[in-house]
Amino acid sequence: MDKRIITAAITGSIHTPSMSPYLPITPDQIVDEAVRACDAGAAVAHIHVRNPETGQPSADVNLFKEVAEKIKSRCNIVLCITTGGALGMTTEQRVEAMTILKPELASFNFGSFNFALFHVLESLKEFKFPWEQEFLARSEDAIFPNTFKSLREFSGFFNKYNVQPELEVYDTGQINNVAFMLKKGHLKRPIYIQFVLGILGGIQPTADNVLFLRKSARELIGDFTWSVCAAGRHQFNMCTLSLLMGGNVRVGLEDNLYIEKGVKARSNAEQVEKIIKIARELGIEPATPDEAREILKLKGLDKVDY
Repeated sequence: MDKRIITAAITGSIHTPSMSPYLPITPDQIVDEAVRACDAGAAVAHIHVRNPETGQPSADVNLFKEVAEKIKSRCNIVLCITTGGALGMTTEQRVEAMTILKPELASFNFGSFNFALFHVLESLKEFKFPWEQEFLARSEDAIFPNTFKSLREFSGFFNKYNVQPELEVYDTGQINNVAFMLKKGHLKRPIYIQFVLGILGGIQPTADNVLFLRKSARELIGDFTWSVCAAGRHQFNMCTLSLLMGGNVRVGLEDNLYIEKGVKARSNAEQVEKIIKIARELGIEPATPDEAREILKLKGLDKVDY
């Protein structure tokens, strides 16, 4: 059977607690969601952490360590640790959890752009926590910085700690960045790209754009493994297209809070189950965590520091 990697992005740092009662916040909630996603068929869990009291996105290494250790004690899912960080953080601060935990996989955002969330305020009027409204509003005048200098610095940390990068590509020009860093020797093969669609400020989620992204990457980079994720209501359409084109997929509450129109997903596992049902209708089986390790050429769970 044709095997594909299903990633579950468990909580992220985009959605706020007021948007869904099912968004995992505490370490134990994040752990439970990752384990459920694994049981449902996900091979990879993309991990962010949050302040357990307020749900605010956090870079606390102790929270990452607690989550990673507890997940590892319960299942063998591959963990992809975020290096996205927050506005004003240095490269060293953004990679701190990665350098301490030395996971098999970590995200690597591959270009600067306007990562905008402020438009959500048009439909969200009540907030559980005071930080939420300001957090969303300030993105109207903020840039997610990933300069060539920081790309070079990030690459050094990935190479030093033997962590496979998952290259997050939000727009076409970022493929050029990947090709340049590969040519200069900062990136090493194998290359794994996550095409992220539908963020305001990035490329829009259309079939033509997915075809163009893959074609451009093939021309500039050559051989690579790839996956697709898409924001909101476009999640399952774009993921299904990726499956049809030979790609892997990412679902999860980081990207989309719904399981179908008007119905909020009660867990990440619900979304994993849905995309696997679609995949099997297409003759595609979900890769196990160990099969994902083989596909992505990962170092193995015995070589992490958690």
